Amino acid sequence: MAAVTPAKSVLHSSRPNPHPSRFSASPSTLINARTTQLGLRPRFLHQAKPTKCVEGFAYGLGRNRGARTERLQRKPWVVTCTAEGIERGMMIGRRERGGEAKQLVRVPERFKVVALVACVMCLCNADRVVMSVAVVPLAAQKGWSSSFLGVVQSSFLWGYIFSSVIGGALVDRYGGKRVMAWGVAMWSLATLLTPWAANHSTTSLLAVRAFFGLAEGVALPSMSTLLSRWFPTHERASAVGISMAGFHLGNVTGLLLTPVMLSSMGISGPFILFSSLGLLWLTIWTYTVTNDPRESDFISKSELRLIQAGKSDSPVSNDKFPPLRLLLSKLPTWSIIFANITNNWGYFVLLSWMPVYFKTVFNVNLKQAAWFSAVPWGTMAISSCIAGTTSDSLIKAGYSLTIVRKIMQSIGFIGPGVSLLCLNYANTPTAAAVLLTAALSLSSFSQAGFLLNIQDIAPESAGFLHGKLLDGRIVFYFPLS
Repeated sequence: MAAVTPAKSVLHSSRPNPHPSRFSASPSTLINARTTQLGLRPRFLHQAKPTKCVEGFAYGLGRNRGARTERLQRKPWVVTCTAEGIERGMMIGRRERGGEAKQLVRVPERFKVVALVACVMCLCNADRVVMSVAVVPLAAQKGWSSSFLGVVQSSFLWGYIFSSVIGGALVDRYGGKRVMAWGVAMWSLATLLTPWAANHSTTSLLAVRAFFGLAEGVALPSMSTLLSRWFPTHERASAVGISMAGFHLGNVTGLLLTPVMLSSMGISGPFILFSSLGLLWLTIWTYTVTNDPRESDFISKSELRLIQAGKSDSPVSNDKFPPLRLLLSKLPTWSIIFANITNNWGYFVLLSWMPVYFKTVFNVNLKQAAWFSAVPWGTMAISSCIAGTTSDSLIKAGYSLTIVRKIMQSIGFIGPGVSLLCLNYANTPTAAAVLLTAALSLSSFSQAGFLLNIQDIAPESAGFLHGKLLDGRIVFYFPLS
């Protein structure tokens, strides 16, 4: 129970304190203090405004002082007292252990948001990769032909093509938090059902994989919209880089863990693991994140001002769907669409077929193929962060936003193109892994190009436009299945 005490009665009481504690200080000492450890002037020294403290610390009232102070001396613990005028959410309490005082440090809310987004993007890709690895023993067990193997791999996209556009529009209307939560719940369920469907019938397997794609289609539009709301313009490239680093680490996680779990737990092992992790993430996400920083109960006023001051976006309107005709009538929109198709056409081919490539071309076993496939994705995760940091640094240095986006996109296209051309001359799996690593690492610079450009040209419709781009790239991907 909290007791409200006039600060003046505690600080300026003329009665001696027979029970001194570490909170005791002479009035002159407190009055002469110019600033607190937060750099703020202690307003309560000049104005008799109430201070809210936990019961047991208002020992200057003259009532029950002895018993309460005695308890303090027996158990010296400190709690945070919130004085009027101090910004909500700011941690000012300290805990003393062994004579050393430790100051509590608050982690900005936007950092927590991007960390959770990176985690879910890791799970998103790991759930995809599980099937890319597990399909090899499944094909041998079921006697599937190479052509039918391609059908199984592409069944994921049957649902993905529909949810990308619709999901993007839903994100713009209802916010990324809710849509992402429903997507994770559904794709975790589909992941859990995949081994059962494979044992039941091929029709069931194709249906579950299509449902899985339907659920995962909302992930990237939700990410794009959430980060555009939570980060100022000069930090968005870094935020996207961290999130996409998690996306690429999902490839590494899936490629390394799946063969081990397949050999030790059977087909169902990796599917059960990743679906459980998805449900665990969902419980944290539901109670931590909001669609907009202005809706958060945990964000500080200073952080909110920082986010709003660094954004040039107009207020978001959720009362109607984005104007498709207006968006598609602009040349920059089509430039982003073709850039996205070019970038992701190669990305999805490598994501689905890299383990099969190493196994069939270089005749390595499944575990070795997983390791050779994991190295390029792991390096791409690192280069994603480098690309985002470099882009933000150039913007802060005064370079034009358009120029920075073009530089990043040029690196993201020319580098992978040259590396993949050289792949024709690779004679060993090590040489092939090096070239694929170079290709994927350089392609991550595109994330600081066209991917961020979506938020630049259409902040109110970022989710819908992102979904439209996914729709276009999937149509071009189908002939490769």
